[in-house]
Amino acid sequence: MSDGPDGLEPGTLPPVSDVRQGARDRARELREQHRKQDRRRRLIVTGSVVLGTLLILAVVVSVLISVSRPTARGPLNMISDGIKIGAGLKAEPTVALLPGEKPVAAKKNPASVLDIKLYVDYLCQECGTFQKKNGAQLQAWVKSGAATVEIHPIAVLTTKSVSSQYSLRAANAAACVAEFAPDQFFAFNAAMFTRQPKEGSPGLSDAQIVARAAGAKAVHLADIRRCVDDQRFKAWVQSATTRALSGPLPGADIPAVAVTPTILVDGAQYKYTPSFDPDEFAQFVVQVAGDRFTENPTPTPTPTPVPAS
Repeated sequence: MSDGPDGLEPGTLPPVSDVRQGARDRARELREQHRKQDRRRRLIVTGSVVLGTLLILAVVVSVLISVSRPTARGPLNMISDGIKIGAGLKAEPTVALLPGEKPVAAKKNPASVLDIKLYVDYLCQECGTFQKKNGAQLQAWVKSGAATVEIHPIAVLTTKSVSSQYSLRAANAAACVAEFAPDQFFAFNAAMFTRQPKEGSPGLSDAQIVARAAGAKAVHLADIRRCVDDQRFKAWVQSATTRALSGPLPGADIPAVAVTPTILVDGAQYKYTPSFDPDEFAQFVVQVAGDRFTENPTPTPTPTPVPAS
């Protein structure tokens, strides 16, 4: 009779030691297999945790970036954060300020042309008084080419209107006019200080603001209306306000805006009295100008009679 495959006679059991050794080998194989499976599971879990953490970090970074900078460009013709208006009350055209970009200072005026900058809030009562008392002579100087005026609408009194954020909405509307009707901006700016709302009031509605633009004969009124309704330049207004308050102000002898209105003539700050007397402002302009206007054939900035209100 032939032996079996293990060299044992058929029907004969292997020795007990062989059975035990086989069981030990099998147990060792199972343990090794379990270790490999555990290792694979740990790698999968660790990889999932790392990937999830990276995804969370990416979302957080994306949110922080989106919060820390405006999500849309600024208005056309306001790359300096203000709109510069010169002879004939025509605006100086510029491209828009892109998100994250710093303002670009306007081109320096010829020596014979004064550079006047105004930082205004449309709810600021002092800004309204300055416009009422000095708007006529300022218009005469700019229209004749004796000076340029760069108007910076900012929103420092946003919380001072009854739940309407009027300062922010008004400055956004000014940006809309600068984009679509820049040559009517001077007239619109003056109109915003006519029958000016008081602090603590809701201010003008969006429709009333657009009506002021219409009264200033602004072109592309439908585009302005959509821009106002959408608050298209809200983020830009907030960023421009922060920049004005934190500084630096290019070409100025003060580091930042501390009050509204802030009025600069060739970089020198006009320290006005509460009356905003037009004679005082004219004298300050002449003082800053020195002998420029006497050498220039354009009109000398002398006080212009202001119609009684």
